[in-house]
Amino acid sequence: MADPIAGDASVPSVDWRTPLELGLLGAIWGGSFLFMRVAAKDFGAFALVEVRIVLGALILLPFLWRARGLLTAAHWRRFALIGALNSAIPFSLFAWGAARAPAGIGAIANSTTVLFTALIAFFVYGDRIGTRRAIALVAGFVGVVVLASGKIEGESVGAAALAGALASLCYGFAVNFTKHWLAGVPPLAAVAGTLSCAAVMLAPFAFFAWPQTSPPLKSWLAATALGVLCTGIAYALFFNLIRRVSASRASTNTYLVPLFGVGWAWLLLGEEPTATMLTAGALILGSVIVSQREAR
Repeated sequence: MADPIAGDASVPSVDWRTPLELGLLGAIWGGSFLFMRVAAKDFGAFALVEVRIVLGALILLPFLWRARGLLTAAHWRRFALIGALNSAIPFSLFAWGAARAPAGIGAIANSTTVLFTALIAFFVYGDRIGTRRAIALVAGFVGVVVLASGKIEGESVGAAALAGALASLCYGFAVNFTKHWLAGVPPLAAVAGTLSCAAVMLAPFAFFAWPQTSPPLKSWLAATALGVLCTGIAYALFFNLIRRVSASRASTNTYLVPLFGVGWAWLLLGEEPTATMLTAGALILGSVIVSQREAR
């Protein structure tokens, strides 16, 4: 009989660290939509995203430097394309939408990344999509239509919702290309490389679109949080979580991002979720859950 004080060594200890890290990551990435909402009007999309990408790249540059001996010219060409699809374009689209609609709109639209990733894997790489997953994809895209049909205080949020969906489509391509092209590169080095390329590509747009008057302190703080916390530190947390538990388990933070995105905006900005947002969120999140379960 096992010692009641020492405990039974055959019974695994409860893993509290993983759910805490998943919750923290969901809160951070959900908070990115709050920070964009605060800063986008003062900075403009291109300037805000340039600040975000540069700060995120600086946080991760040591990982890129450590892996420099592994990189070839072909890697840098791939970094450039993935940097455009994973950072420069989608970040700009989300920031543009954040200046025109509540933060929750972008957070909900961002959830469709999982659906677009599966769809692109099917069309480009021939991955299988079962019946349940196909139905889930249809339901998720119906959710996007519902989200785009909504109005806030009489103003349509359709443009912001579609911008978010287009950004998620870019993410879908980036996820697939990263999986097939950068498998031999340490993940954080790859992220640092793609962010660096994105910063260079976006620099001319940010220069010409830079605000004529300096943004207020709260917008600078939000932009800094976007770059340091939501980009540099969040990626480091995410890939550390993947290394410790698995990619499939780490990816479940996808379920938390829209919940935190809507929750932070409601709590801190007073942006109440509408019936349309809740309906669309339920459709999209439900489809993501079904899609990921079948994928596993």
